[in-house]
Amino acid sequence: MTAADEQQLILDAKAGSHGAFRSLVERHMKQTYNIAFGFVGNHDGAEEIAQEVFVKVHASLSSFRGDAEFSTWLYRITINLALNHLKQRKRMVEQTVDVMNAAATSLASHDIHVEEADRREHIERALHELPTLQRAVVILRHIDGLSTKQVGQILKCSEGTVKTHLFRGLKKMRSKLLFLQESSI
Repeated sequence: MTAADEQQLILDAKAGSHGAFRSLVERHMKQTYNIAFGFVGNHDGAEEIAQEVFVKVHASLSSFRGDAEFSTWLYRITINLALNHLKQRKRMVEQTVDVMNAAATSLASHDIHVEEADRREHIERALHELPTLQRAVVILRHIDGLSTKQVGQILKCSEGTVKTHLFRGLKKMRSKLLFLQESSI
């Protein structure tokens, strides 16, 4: 879909076209879900946030001016709702670790799978131990593949700030995960 096609969908959705809004939702749902999941670390929370995002987008679409790309506006809403979700449920990270431990335990009969699950658990734990802004930058830049410019637009900060948080976040993760590299030698 071209940018012009998306602009037309936005105009049609603003005019009340349910089909146009449905097309926007279908186009952006996966990325919205992925961003939410990166923050909350569980499927139910990510689905809840993604649904809430599109309810909010539908309610405030008339206020979208188009100063930024629609996706930037949408992802900013997603991040705000995800951060609110985290504030309400500070224990989400602990529950995610418990679920991952249970999953790793159930794979105990398969040593390779246990080792892989254990490695993923350590990586996710290291990611979730980062300060919120560093975690957001790492998720958006390295997991979602957005450019530093796009991340800066979404988080409303400069590219330099994005790069600083990215550098610090990756450095912290490397130091926390150094033992994984040493154990594979």
